[in-house]
Amino acid sequence: MAAVTYPNDKVISFINEKMIPLQVSFDAQPIATDFNVKWTPTIITLDSKGKEHHRTVGFLAPEELIPSLLLGIAKVYFDDDQFDNALATLNKLLLEYPESDSTSEAIYLRGVCLYKSTHEAKPLKEAYEKLNARDPKGEWTKRAYPYRLL
Repeated sequence: MAAVTYPNDKVISFINEKMIPLQVSFDAQPIATDFNVKWTPTIITLDSKGKEHHRTVGFLAPEELIPSLLLGIAKVYFDDDQFDNALATLNKLLLEYPESDSTSEAIYLRGVCLYKSTHEAKPLKEAYEKLNARDPKGEWTKRAYPYRLL
């Protein structure tokens, strides 16, 4: 990724604005052991306390890295019950990167955030319907499958 993704202007700008990057060798100790890093590149999104919320392993092109990082940021907010911030981040991902590999998980998580913030089941069913229309056999469609009954 150092030759293709990291030098990309959009990636540089995004990381400088939204992240605190730390690049270490996959065998750097004790970090590699502490975070169970077995392959490179491994990108881990942590919160301010060092708790992991999202991980990707392997090469990502620039058009996939940014949505993956947005998903990681949304998960930090979600796990901290900051549903409005999570929703804003997920909406940005879905609007700006609708074809990304992170989109299906973002649709799912958006439905869950809306449910948790409103206690209305309708967003869960809508998430399933969007996922089913997009990718009927996809992993996130399968995870949302029970919501079709709501």
